[in-house]
Amino acid sequence: MGELIETREKTEKVILVGVSVRDGDYTEKSLLELKELAHTAGAMVSGIIIQNRETVSASSYVGKGKLDEIADMLQSTGADGIICDDELTPAQMNNLHDALNVKIMDRTMLILDIFAKHATTGEGKLQVELAQLKYRASRLIGANSSLSRVSYGIGMRGPGEKKLEVDRRLIKNRIAELNGQLKEVQRSREVTRKLREKGDIPVIAIVGYTNAGKSTLLNRLTGAGILEADMLFATLDPTTRNYTFESGQEVLFTDTVGFIRKLPHHLIEAFGSTLEEAKYADIILHVIDSSDIEADVKMHVVYDTLRKLGISDKPVISVFNKSDMVFWNEPVHDTMAEECVSISAKTGEGIEKLLEAIEKILRERKVYYEGTLGYDNAGIIARIRRSGQVLEENYNEDGIQIKAYVSPEVFGILSKQ
Repeated sequence: MGELIETREKTEKVILVGVSVRDGDYTEKSLLELKELAHTAGAMVSGIIIQNRETVSASSYVGKGKLDEIADMLQSTGADGIICDDELTPAQMNNLHDALNVKIMDRTMLILDIFAKHATTGEGKLQVELAQLKYRASRLIGANSSLSRVSYGIGMRGPGEKKLEVDRRLIKNRIAELNGQLKEVQRSREVTRKLREKGDIPVIAIVGYTNAGKSTLLNRLTGAGILEADMLFATLDPTTRNYTFESGQEVLFTDTVGFIRKLPHHLIEAFGSTLEEAKYADIILHVIDSSDIEADVKMHVVYDTLRKLGISDKPVISVFNKSDMVFWNEPVHDTMAEECVSISAKTGEGIEKLLEAIEKILRERKVYYEGTLGYDNAGIIARIRRSGQVLEENYNEDGIQIKAYVSPEVFGILSKQ
């Protein structure tokens, strides 16, 4: 019998490198998050190095003395490469490779790699490839020199499996092709959205820092069956599910990709069409991990990302999740939200209060109607039940007496009856 050939991909060992330019800039916390990202990508972290300096080195990210320290750690640990906590310029990537002669990666490359690993829908894969190609288009020289000897691992998923030596013209053509395909997807989504708006069904977008429990909440509310995992970016592709309140009011819950500190601008741009669902939503559910000591910082990251996406005029319900893991009695608070609710998506605690908060905001956006409809207009009653809230419904000889909260669009129709 022939000799067995080992085909399992080698686990990469990496060293994480960050630069702290001022006190209290969360560099240490950011590197711990980078460590989680590396684990999610399948790498093993062999060490972490932080340099304190006034500015990031324009030529090599860190100073010469720190480069020597990194080289010593690479040799002592046998690590395959380094991951820097910021996006590197082509010059920084080249110079680091020349100095260390190992694989050089940055935070953006790592996140893009995880996205390539977790994208499952056609649109998700298109968006990931577009973001990766835009990132690499300006870094062909740096990427070739630092990755040319490597055929596996982080940075090589998705289009990374294709030859990195592909010339700039072909990349430009492929980017144009991907943009065209994504525009078709966007047009299709716009048609779906218009049909949804015509049906008066409110849309509730679930946003939040990655790993805050968005997928667990959507599963709890609708039984969506989305993967729940204790890792960053466990789910990437958005999921929309229908939910009907006891009052008969229908809504659509839409999950979105998790936000993260230092989210690469390539991703904000590439995933803009997916995150458009939040832009056109009626309510934003901002899911927060209340057991996280950095909850306030991560809340700021989410609001800042929403602002960059042009989403700042929506009513927000802050959902302080993982209450079953909180062992202090501080009240939940978010001055930017209309409502704050403490829940555990895992156990179901607080879900009723969350639903009440959603109905309250939906009701505030509706108009009170009281009148009698002829039996020939009975079809509109179903529309009121679906998109509003029926308070009273009585049948008599004159017709159907209705007291209800309805959408402005339905109120306009009823006023003409």
